[in-house]
Amino acid sequence: MKANAEEESFKTIHEGSAEILVEEHVFYNPVQEFNRDLSICVLSTFSRIVQREKLDAQRKKWKEGEPPLTEPELVAGQKCEQGLRILEALSATGLRSIRYANEIPGVKEIIANDLSKSAVASIEKNVKHNKLEHLITPSFNDAMTLMYTSTHPDKRFTAIDLDPYGHPTRFLDGAVQSIDDGGLLLVTATDMAVLAGNSPEACYVKYGSVPLKTKACHEMALRILLRCIESTATRYGRYMVPLLSISADFYIRVFVRIFTGQYACKKSSSKQSMVYQCTGCESFTLQPLGVLKPNPSEANPNQIKFATPTGPFVSSRCEHCHHQHHMGGPIWSDALYDEDFLKELLITVEMDQFKKLGTIRRIYGTLSVIREELRDVPLYYTLDRLCGTLKLEVIPMMKFRSALLHAGYRVSYSHACKTSIKTDAPVSVLWDILRCWSKLRPIKKERLIEGTPITAIFSKESSKEYNLEDIHPSANPPSRKESLSRFPENPAAHWGPGTRATLMVSDNKMLKSVQNQNKRRKGQKDPKQTKDTESPKTKQLKSSEDNSQNESVHE
Repeated sequence: MKANAEEESFKTIHEGSAEILVEEHVFYNPVQEFNRDLSICVLSTFSRIVQREKLDAQRKKWKEGEPPLTEPELVAGQKCEQGLRILEALSATGLRSIRYANEIPGVKEIIANDLSKSAVASIEKNVKHNKLEHLITPSFNDAMTLMYTSTHPDKRFTAIDLDPYGHPTRFLDGAVQSIDDGGLLLVTATDMAVLAGNSPEACYVKYGSVPLKTKACHEMALRILLRCIESTATRYGRYMVPLLSISADFYIRVFVRIFTGQYACKKSSSKQSMVYQCTGCESFTLQPLGVLKPNPSEANPNQIKFATPTGPFVSSRCEHCHHQHHMGGPIWSDALYDEDFLKELLITVEMDQFKKLGTIRRIYGTLSVIREELRDVPLYYTLDRLCGTLKLEVIPMMKFRSALLHAGYRVSYSHACKTSIKTDAPVSVLWDILRCWSKLRPIKKERLIEGTPITAIFSKESSKEYNLEDIHPSANPPSRKESLSRFPENPAAHWGPGTRATLMVSDNKMLKSVQNQNKRRKGQKDPKQTKDTESPKTKQLKSSEDNSQNESVHE
């Protein structure tokens, strides 16, 4: 009876197969259900791949006369001795670990760790409530200390999930050392204002890269995080292979495998680039930090040579509009996802046991768009920004994509933006297409002001005429034809990361944005009432005091 009375004092939350009891001071964010659902699908796919790789390794060592090899049966909720050993380094309520244990087949052990005593107490209560003591071990420890003490090969984890409040970089050093060879690292970053270019100096301090304020800022954020993981791993003779990289809502999420290999580490510089962006027309150019040159020999015809590129790849002035450049980076300029893994992940998503996930429709739509993305083309332009630069009426997306396809170039969307143009065509071709469009939809002559990008670009004629009439058969991608959930809108008001260590649940509404609305005006009197009764100096002093008080409360 006493236990039931205690449980009644908690708020019960249902998500997936988990039922958790939370108090007001424990952090729970319902916004991230998509994040957790997707992670379950990725880890389930990874679990199958790991078992297949282990079986292949055993077959190579198998000899006649020995017992036949059989693949273990993977059942969600049951312990698998050869399964995944997962660390959730920052567990909070334990919801993610409980869902992993209940819904991912082939799990050996899950360490649900947190540095907060109240959070660990909540984890222990919820693990018992869901009857998962055989799979989940609560841990009260500093995440970095826990990982640094698990670097021995016998203690390493098969998968490590890092989902901190803010930036994850301080945990990466321990994570890349304490993960198995071929293990999966799942990393979330929620400090999008820093990664998207609002504070380039802060981004350099945290991630070692300078972001640019560009329409492709969400993909650049992914590439900055991936480059940070890669540079951390290469210090220890390890490297990463991105399986999936997603920009969603207010955060980015990457899934990468960590391998060991000095030779592969040497190729890292050729997968990282600096970015030059024109301050006028915003066209960008990438310059790799290193290049690989063929250097065949009789002993090894596939031998390559590591070389330093010559440059810079741009002149002091933009060739299109004659403005100067900003320089950002370095960023990860290789592929954001693995084709084979994504193909198998889509098979997982279509399985019956995963169709019950709350965000499965969105997961399938997002993965379908990612699968259509050009893997070898870093960053993208946006159609509205291109037309806005030239003060043009926005050209229909299908016409623009068709013009590129008719000209022999490839084009795709980016999952990060619904108006994105990701193409291998040089930017000069994009301007040529818009020059052709301007003949059909002329701009006003008074907008041709000397010294602006629009005047410089329209001063040149199009190199050829582009087909803007016929819609190319491939212009409409399958994900759009099938009306998949590709770019869903925010499902609720105040959609954001929430506030750390405060009440996060109230009838499924986020409170952080509400609490911070007009925070600088709280406590101040109506200006109309004080206008005639107080001097300007007095009003200025009071305003200053109110602002400082509000800022200290917020901090």
